[in-house]
Amino acid sequence: MNDILSNKKLQKVFYKREVTIVAQNLLGKILVKNEKKSALAGKIIEVEAYNGDFDEAAHSFKGKTKRTEIMFNEGGYLYVYFTYGAHFCCNVVTGKKEQGTAVLIRAVEPLVGLDKMIKNRFRRNLKNEKEILNLTSGPGKVCKAFNINLSCSGLSLLGDRIFILDSKKLDEKDIGISKRIGITRSVDLPWRFFIKDNPFLSRK
Repeated sequence: MNDILSNKKLQKVFYKREVTIVAQNLLGKILVKNEKKSALAGKIIEVEAYNGDFDEAAHSFKGKTKRTEIMFNEGGYLYVYFTYGAHFCCNVVTGKKEQGTAVLIRAVEPLVGLDKMIKNRFRRNLKNEKEILNLTSGPGKVCKAFNINLSCSGLSLLGDRIFILDSKKLDEKDIGISKRIGITRSVDLPWRFFIKDNPFLSRK
């Protein structure tokens, strides 16, 4: 499985495109976080797109603030925020500079470093397959399993600490599309994209 880490890193041109295109193309790609002596990696299986130009659910909708200024970088940076006083969520900044667009990583399928992810999330051994399927099946769960927090916000995805590796592009028939989850504004935008039937989805 570690052979997957030899895949090529996504380059700047990938991220500088329109946000919904990047969101769909991120499905199947490999999120990697390098630890001191090991790596954590998982296949991106669920994402949501956000565009501050007209999307009231986007953090960038009301303009640039200290919290959201990273969203206004050009594509290829990590934007991390803290929500509900409990969870970190990580996003891939997309588009051109000052656009304020990003893709939320909602769920991944663990590939490398499973034991470390389990320790990061639960501080104990998992008891059954159901618990393992719950490991990274949500944006807060992803960040906790990968130990991603505010110190990671603003990192370049072209660097060596957190990055995304290329993989074979999915067939359109394998991609599901729905409204986004857990928002109260701009609720009708069909901007949640996911790999159909993957058991690690945040919502089946």
